Order: sequence, then structure tokens, then C-alpha cells
Amino acid sequence: MTKRTNSWPMVVPPGTKTVGTARVRDDASSVGYAQRKLAEKFGTKPAHSFDDIADGAKSAGANTPAYRRETVPSPGMAKPKKAPKYRNTKCEQNGIRFDSLKERAHWLKLIERQAAGQIRDLELQVAFVLTPRKQRDDGTWERASKYVADFVYVEVATGKRVVEDVKSPATRKNTTYVQKRKQMLAVHDITIKEI
Repeated sequence: MTKRTNSWPMVVPPGTKTVGTARVRDDASSVGYAQRKLAEKFGTKPAHSFDDIADGAKSAGANTPAYRRETVPSPGMAKPKKAPKYRNTKCEQNGIRFDSLKERAHWLKLIERQAAGQIRDLELQVAFVLTPRKQRDDGTWERASKYVADFVYVEVATGKRVVEDVKSPATRKNTTYVQKRKQMLAVHDITIKEI
């Protein structure tokens, strides 16, 4: 490979078609017909070309690399949403947000059980510390590890505290959840009831 002797930015005289083996683009063709028509219709500036970015054009995204810049969808075209990993549907009931419809349905059943007097002290999203926050030898801190249970309540008949988590067959196999389930048993002597 030969060393470049020219300084950057390279100056190319107007009308030049090639420099070495590289083809010089015509400025008029840098924006396609469809882009020009959309820009005229919506009154927006066409998307920047590579040359505009290399020349240091001042715009909202000029300082970010082209591969990291997100394009803004034109009006009427919404960006498609990515489906949730476990195909759950997030929902809300009386101002409480739930991660799935199954979790909300179980919450409503537990409220009925509490009203009937079968359970008491019903709580939602209770955090249990599995490993406390500790300082390393270099002075930095290691964060505490926590498990957040979906539901915690006390059975009236037995007086035992119950920790429940709504899980699908796929999420029961999640390695992070399995590890935290084992730590709950080891640290707090609590067996998580999977729904």
C-alpha cells in the first residue's frame, strides 16, 4: 500500500470524473428523485450525504458518526415496535403497571383472597437483598444483588409468609432467575412459589 502524499481535504477540480481508480460523484445526483420530492412535500431538508458530513456541515447530527445516527421517520410512518422477548403484554390496572396479563390476573385473584380473609399483608414488587453492597480492594463499590418478588403475602391459616412470582415456562429456565431463586433459598430460607 502506498502512502498518501496529498493532504486532506483533497481538492478535486470541477468536471473531474475519476481520481486514480476512484470515481468522483456528481453533486447533483447525491440526492435521489424520491428524496427530493419528499423534501419538497414536507418542507424538510434532504438527508445528509457523506460529503456533507466530511465537510463538517453543521446540523443536529453532524457530530455523531453516520452509523450511529438514527433517521427520523417521516410523518405518517411510525417506526415498528420490537416484540417483547417473552411475548408478554404489559398492562395497567388501577394505576399499577404489570409486566404481563397473567400477572395482572393473578393480582386480581389475590385481592379477592385478601377480601375473603384467606390472606393478609398483600404486597406487590417486594425487593429482597441477596448480597449486600461491598467495597473492593481498589476502593470501588460492588452493587448489591436483589431479587424482586411479584407478590408477597401471609397465609392466614398457617401464618406463613409466601413469596410468589408469575413465570412462563420460558422464563422459569432463565439462568439469572434460577440463580436468584437458589440464593433466596440459601440466604433467606424462602422457597419461591412459581405461578
